[in-house]
Amino acid sequence: MRAVVQRVRRASCEVEGKVIGSIDKGIVVFLGIGKEDDLKDAEYLAHKIAHLRIFEDDKGKMNLSLVQVKGEALVVSQFTVYGNCRKGLRPNFVRAASPDIAENLYLKFVELMKKEKVVVKTGKFGAMMRVTVDNEGPVTLILDSDREI
Repeated sequence: MRAVVQRVRRASCEVEGKVIGSIDKGIVVFLGIGKEDDLKDAEYLAHKIAHLRIFEDDKGKMNLSLVQVKGEALVVSQFTVYGNCRKGLRPNFVRAASPDIAENLYLKFVELMKKEKVVVKTGKFGAMMRVTVDNEGPVTLILDSDREI
């Protein structure tokens, strides 16, 4: 499981011209599910992301987590984070999970983030979405549940 995490002032997700998810201070998580991912990957990333110390304390140091600042998360499924661009000019997505498997793990990840006491908004799985992100910092991190990478 792979996540691109961005610290934001605000963010929103639209489908067919309607905002379906919107947050203020917090993070946007672009979440990709790989073929070999399972519940353990979702548990690992949900906990890691909720407690990742990427928000500034009163001294200006990145020392506080999403949970500590009571921030929100906008979680958007995005299989393209599994795009491999090493050969040629067209990415291949052979490591991405099939939609039925990916959707179940995506929903489980959202559930797990909520169990971490995070207010979570979402995009719509499989839909063409317009995501608007107002980065803060900017702070952008890539996390992968495959700890061997």
